[in-house]
Amino acid sequence: MWFIFTICTILAWSGSDLMSKMGSRPDDKLSHLKMLMAVGFVMGIHAIYQVTIGGVSYDLHNFIAYMPISACYIISMMFGYIGLRYIELSISSPICNSSGALVALLCFVFLGDRMSPLALIAVLLISLGILFLAIIEKQEGEEARSLRAHPDDIKYERGFLAILFPVLYLIIDAMGTFLDGMFFDFQFPDWFYIGVTEDTVELVCNISYEFTFMIVGIICAIYVLGIKKEKLSVDRDKFKLLGACFETLGQFTYVFALSGNTIVAAPAIGSYTVFSVIWSHIFLKERLTKKQYFVVGMVLIGVIMLAFLDI
Repeated sequence: MWFIFTICTILAWSGSDLMSKMGSRPDDKLSHLKMLMAVGFVMGIHAIYQVTIGGVSYDLHNFIAYMPISACYIISMMFGYIGLRYIELSISSPICNSSGALVALLCFVFLGDRMSPLALIAVLLISLGILFLAIIEKQEGEEARSLRAHPDDIKYERGFLAILFPVLYLIIDAMGTFLDGMFFDFQFPDWFYIGVTEDTVELVCNISYEFTFMIVGIICAIYVLGIKKEKLSVDRDKFKLLGACFETLGQFTYVFALSGNTIVAAPAIGSYTVFSVIWSHIFLKERLTKKQYFVVGMVLIGVIMLAFLDI
């Protein structure tokens, strides 16, 4: 079942990438905070539904215990949203989602996890494919961007700052994923798991994350709407809300995928960047080169291999 949840996460998060990019205007310095507001709003509704109508038993102690992991994910997403103002989705997404390779390395070193030779090949295909895609986009996109971009357009700004945000996402997200794997495997002290069982750990973690995001969203709303006096527009900000819906759906399926097979699912989920590039090609009118198509195929082969390994 972990593979089915992995595929759902890939589709949901690639859709969230597209919507978030479409909602991140270069001239909107608060766009990343507005994205956090939208995601916090949608996730908050889902979390409240789970513990009320959904009837999920939840102890607020778990909210505190899981908060460091939630913080890793939320902070990484903030850097990712900031990066969308500086560089294109087809560059940002592959860099961000190279984190799967780092997670696999952490699992090898600290958890002693092992993979079969075929699983290792699949993970390498996915991880290297994501990395190569970022490199190709960086190398081959420079000339095209310089021809179509205004020199002062922040959207096409290059240099250390432009790459810094996706790299920060990569590192912090990998830390969160690694800690998630430990949490799912009950490797923390017993007091972390009040009322948590192997059957409920996924829901507890997801609800904790969504409540944390809801609080972050409220804080951002106070700053954006109350202090900065920004006004929201349905027509202008609709893509942010759609991105938040896809993000929430992806998070719900993600915890089930990760709890089933962390060391393999994490790199596989990172392959959603391939679909992000495809969506940007279709909807944002970006073009793929032969090298890009080759790398996309390499990553998809890795995902298919993981599917057969699960049978």
